Amino acid sequence: MAALVSSPREVFSEAVRAVLETWPVLQIAVDNGFGGLYSRQKADWMADAVQQYFHDNSDLEQDEVEDFLSELMNNEFDTVVDDGSLPQVAQKVCEMFQQCKQGNLAEVKQQISTLLQKKTSGRAKATPMKPPTEENSDDDDDEENVK
Repeated sequence: MAALVSSPREVFSEAVRAVLETWPVLQIAVDNGFGGLYSRQKADWMADAVQQYFHDNSDLEQDEVEDFLSELMNNEFDTVVDDGSLPQVAQKVCEMFQQCKQGNLAEVKQQISTLLQKKTSGRAKATPMKPPTEENSDDDDDEENVK
């Protein structure tokens, strides 16, 4: 079976998807429907939008990519990213873009594979807090102690 030859653009597209699919903030937003009924589709569109942003703009700086990702998360998922992950995600995407541009496709594919292995090993989950029930309420006990 012959190996498929991928273009730098195709490899970069895979790289962006891998980075975003392993970004806990985005995955929590998708899993919990922060983007509404079409959260999964918005995440897929976001990967395409990031890829297109790189191809439409030359010599992007990391802070520009951070701002773009932040804007997308805010506009599409009503989520303000303040966990410190934006610089990491932007840096990773910028590095992979430069590697694709330089023709280091095998290295980028290896990074994609590593990211996808991390994805399958575990994902961040947001768990809702249980509201207090009447059975667990301490109000009755307090009243009895006062008497």
